Amino acid sequence: MDKMKVSYEVMLGLAAEMLLDEAVLKYRMDKLYAAIDTALASGDKDTFQRLTDELKSLHV
Repeated sequence: MDKMKVSYEVMLGLAAEMLLDEAVLKYRMDKLYAAIDTALASGDKDTFQRLTDELKSLHV
């Protein structure tokens, strides 16, 4: 029974880590989209390109 408890705790830890990773990724993507919108609105092509490249790298 002890071994099952340890396995369960490990699985809960992994699930929590996955949830946190997903939340951080969503936050970063939201910030990138907002910055991309700002770069588009101001006509800043260099910033737009850099931010879209960074966004693409998150989708890999």
